[in-house]
Amino acid sequence: MDDTDRPELGSPHRRLKLDTLVRLRWLAIGGQTAALVVVHFYLAYPLPLSLCAALVAASAWLNIFLKVRSPQSQRLSERSAALQLAYDLMQLGGLLYLTGGLGNPFAFLLLAPVMVSAAGLSARNTIYLGLLAAAIATLIAAVHLPLPWPEGQTFRLPPVYAIGVWIALVCSLTFMSIYAFRVAEEARQLSDALMASELVLAREQHLHALDGLAAAAAHELGTPLATVYLSAKELARDLANERDFPSPEMLREEMALILSQAERCREILSKLSSLSDDRDQHFRGEKLSHVLDQVAEPARAAGARIRIDVQGEGGEPVAHRNPAIHYGLGNLLENAVDFADSTVTVTARWSDSQVLLEIADDGHGFTPDVMSRLGEPYVTARGARDGRPGQGQTGGGLGLGFFIAKTLLERTGAELRLRNRPPPEHGAVVRIAWPRDGRSPWRAEAGAEPARQADLP
Repeated sequence: MDDTDRPELGSPHRRLKLDTLVRLRWLAIGGQTAALVVVHFYLAYPLPLSLCAALVAASAWLNIFLKVRSPQSQRLSERSAALQLAYDLMQLGGLLYLTGGLGNPFAFLLLAPVMVSAAGLSARNTIYLGLLAAAIATLIAAVHLPLPWPEGQTFRLPPVYAIGVWIALVCSLTFMSIYAFRVAEEARQLSDALMASELVLAREQHLHALDGLAAAAAHELGTPLATVYLSAKELARDLANERDFPSPEMLREEMALILSQAERCREILSKLSSLSDDRDQHFRGEKLSHVLDQVAEPARAAGARIRIDVQGEGGEPVAHRNPAIHYGLGNLLENAVDFADSTVTVTARWSDSQVLLEIADDGHGFTPDVMSRLGEPYVTARGARDGRPGQGQTGGGLGLGFFIAKTLLERTGAELRLRNRPPPEHGAVVRIAWPRDGRSPWRAEAGAEPARQADLP
C-alpha cells in the first residue's frame, strides 16, 4: 500500500455532530430566556425586551430548521461547524449590546463557542473564532445600550475598570482556547497513534496468515507434484523404449492426468497469492461498476434480486481498492436486501463535482424514530422485522453494522443521508455522495468503459 492509499488518521471521523451544537444552542436559549424573564418581570428592570426576544427566537428557529433538515447523527464539516459557532458568537454579542456590553456579568459567555471550537475544530478555525470574539468584545465595550438597572439609576463602569474587564476577557479567551486545544489535540494524537497501531497489527496478522498459508500450500502441493513427477517419469520411460511406445489413448490419459494435477497446483498457489492480490489491487484500481458487482455478489448468490444502474458524465470513476468502501457499501446493501420486499436498486451517477450512489429497497422504509438516530451505535430497526418469515429472525442486532459502515465511508470523504421514497412508492433510500475534490477516492480514468446497466438476478 502506498502513501496515497493509507486511511486518513485526521479529522473526518472526529468532526462535530450536528446534534451536539443543537443541544448546546438549546441550553443557551433556555438560559437567555430565563435571564430575560427574571430581569424584566421579576426585577422589573427596563430593557429592550422585543429585540432581545427576537435574537433568542432566531436561535430557536435555526435549531428547528437544522432539526428538520438534517438527521441528528450527521457530522458537520469544519466550515459548517465554524459558521454555526460564529453565528452563536454574533447572537450573544447582539444580546450583550442590548443589555450593557461588558458591564453585563454574562459577557464571559463569549468564551463558550471558542472553547467548543478548540475542542473539536482545527487551530485555524479556532483562531478565526477567537478573533471574532475579541472583535465583538471590543465593539460592545465601546458601544452598547445601558445595563438594565432600577429606574432613575444608571450603572456605568469606570473606564479603567471597563478596560480591565476587556483585558481579562481577551486573556481568558487566549489562555483557555490554547489550553482546550492542546488537551483535545493530545487526545486526537493518542487516537491516531492507536489507529496506527491497529494498522500495524493488521499488517502483522496479514503476514502471519500468509506464512501459515504458505506452509499449508507447500504441504498440499506435495501430492499433485508427486503425481506429476511419476506420470512424467513413466511417460519418458515409455517414450525411450520404442517397443513399449504407448498408444494414443494411453498418451492422452497420461497428459490429461498431468494437466489436471498442474491445474490443482495452480489452484493451491492461487490461495497463497490471494492475500497479496488485495495489495496489488491498490496499484491497479477498480471501476465503480466493478466495485458494485463485487459488493452485490454475496447477496446475488443468496437469491436476492438487485438492479444496478450505472451512468454518468465522462469516464467511469476509478478508485484504488479500499476495504472501507467495500465493507461500507456491502453492509448497506445487505441491510437493504434484508428489509426489501422483492428488489433492491443501486443507482450510481457521477459528474465532475461528485460521485453519487443510492441504495433503495421496496420495503416499509425507515420509521421516524429510527431515521433520526440511525448511524449511532446500538440503534437498530431489525426488531421491526421479527414477524416476517425469513427476515429479521436473528432477534435484532446491536446496530453496530450501520454505525461502522457509516463511519468507514465517512473516513473516505463520503456523506450519508437517509430518506423514504415519496408516495405512492414505498421503501428506504440511503444516499452516499463523494465530492470529487483532492481527497476523494474516485478519479476519472481515460478510456474507461462506457456506462452500462446491469440487471442482476
